[in-house]
Amino acid sequence: MTVPHSPGKQLALGAFLMQTGHHIAGWRHPGAQADAGSNFAHYVELARQAEAAKFDAIFISDSVGVRNRDIASLSRTARSDQFEPLTLLSALAAVTAKIGLIATASTSFNEPYNIARKFASLDQISGGRAGWNLVTSSGDGEAENFNLVKHLDHALRYERAAEFHQVVTGLWDSWEDDAFVRDKESGQYFQPEKLHVLNHKGKHFAVRGPLNVARSPQGRPVIVQAGASDAGRDLAARTAEVVFVAHQTFDEARSFYADIKHRAAAYGRAPDEIRIMPGIFPVVAPTRAEAQEKFRALQELIPTVVGVGLLSQMVSFDLSPFPVDGPLPELPPTNGAKSRQQLMVDLARREGLSIRETYLRIAGARGHQQVVGAPADIADLLESWFRDGGADGFNIMSPAHPAGLRDFIELVLPELRRRGLFRNEYQGSTLREHLGLRRPPHPAAR
Repeated sequence: MTVPHSPGKQLALGAFLMQTGHHIAGWRHPGAQADAGSNFAHYVELARQAEAAKFDAIFISDSVGVRNRDIASLSRTARSDQFEPLTLLSALAAVTAKIGLIATASTSFNEPYNIARKFASLDQISGGRAGWNLVTSSGDGEAENFNLVKHLDHALRYERAAEFHQVVTGLWDSWEDDAFVRDKESGQYFQPEKLHVLNHKGKHFAVRGPLNVARSPQGRPVIVQAGASDAGRDLAARTAEVVFVAHQTFDEARSFYADIKHRAAAYGRAPDEIRIMPGIFPVVAPTRAEAQEKFRALQELIPTVVGVGLLSQMVSFDLSPFPVDGPLPELPPTNGAKSRQQLMVDLARREGLSIRETYLRIAGARGHQQVVGAPADIADLLESWFRDGGADGFNIMSPAHPAGLRDFIELVLPELRRRGLFRNEYQGSTLREHLGLRRPPHPAAR
């Protein structure tokens, strides 16, 4: 049984910055920055807004390819141009001071040494604010950009990812905290006994090391994970310090929360070593009626071809030949994102939704929890999930940027603060300090 949070505990908040916003037609909103995917100044504005509001982190997702191959759908969405996230966050590190910087990087199409070096560098540049969202890519379109005809098998991807994580974290411990003395008088730059060469030889990787970046101000970057399949849950329980996840109901959220914490204990980890942060898609206005009207206006901007294309991507199956007002057909098992396909199927079957009704339900949140209402409505949902064992915090998925993030900051955060659920000021400078995660000691110090 999950233990509810104590009354004095506060929730964590991430600002999930997806180009023009999370609604599939959000780029068409009059207040949206339509060229956001190529506009650095836009991201500077959002990052500074989130930092001024004391968010724990900003989060940038990634795909190493254009996912949707249906040109009719793709050409009507703002999902085909985006910055490489580590490049973007390194630039944002220079114009922010406290907020955490989390980026997605796939274990499927990278090598452990490159990932270790890039995130260690971001952590140094930012003063200890980096987080790595460890994912296994799921699309064949991505695989085809890396000399493969199709993607690796789902189970193999996760097996490889577990070893990938082992290598990366080992490389991050190449140097003890005080290894670099840089003593000009004696001529000693680092202490040789405080250098640790990894010499990893495993099934998937052989990596000697050491990493040529010093140990991070926060010990090492925060590990984030986003898989919800059985293999994904197991990887999260073994490796993750933050888990991003999508849920449609509180019962799903509570069950997942308890499962991850239970699995973590089996790996010798304490429950409070992991922060579980579901995605939340909030449409907020001063009154419930205004919020509903705001959401209705967004929904009317979705062309049918875009809605069907989005749902096809979510279920890893082309739905365009099927009647849009008919039921979701039986789907073959996918080698892609298994948990997201299952979530879509469960939603459609549970509520008897047609293809059109299903894509309208997920057009903003893509399977995450959606809440439309006044500030108190949003705060009520966040508080109930947080208090009753469904979440440690939330990843805020604004409908359209920059207005959606601003609305949440101006309308919802004051209500959360009034209830004692969110900070007024940062209490530290690193991402670990914001999240209440311990700084990992170097293995040599244990």
